[in-house]
Amino acid sequence: MNSSLRTASSSDSTENESKDVALPWNRYVLFFGLAITGGGLDLVSKTFVFTRFYNVNSAEQGNGQVPYWWWDGVFGIQTSHNPGALFGLGAGYSWVFAAISIAAMIGMIGWLFVFRAARDRWLTTALGLVMGGIIGNLYDRLGWGYVQGYPEAVRDNVRDWILFRLEGVPFFDPWPNFNIADSLLVSGAVLLFLHAFFVVPATEERSEVDPENS
Repeated sequence: MNSSLRTASSSDSTENESKDVALPWNRYVLFFGLAITGGGLDLVSKTFVFTRFYNVNSAEQGNGQVPYWWWDGVFGIQTSHNPGALFGLGAGYSWVFAAISIAAMIGMIGWLFVFRAARDRWLTTALGLVMGGIIGNLYDRLGWGYVQGYPEAVRDNVRDWILFRLEGVPFFDPWPNFNIADSLLVSGAVLLFLHAFFVVPATEERSEVDPENS
């Protein structure tokens, strides 16, 4: 019985020590580096593209923006404003999406650096990409991307500009315009999916096989 108690006490002590170990500094660099770089690239690209290609007169008249093809009929630039979320869902509720975005940012930072989930490099990378995407689109939803002279109706809309289509292919003719922030969000979501369904189960399996190294 005493041996059992000592074993349990030793296990608890080891667990507590692992929780108290400081996170590697490179986890902070990885997460915030991805978030700041990703968000920055999104905002710089939006500013550049909208300055050069956005036609205010067409927008005021309710006409679509002219596409500029890099790969004719497949890939190019076309500025547009999204009043909602993915595929324009939830149009007119930018403030709701902004509030959700802020809550998500706080939650991710708390999970990674307060509850120490940042010990997992894969998870840190995925959430860094998601954070970069949130930063880029949140900037627009707060109205900070609005330029004087644009239609007032687009003040809190997300700026999109990447045009992609596969002629004759359902859902891709065309694919709704998007931006770098959207790409970051999707990339981060894919990594989270892979982490949940492949990385974590593989890690748990290794731990069961070799419990001393778990």
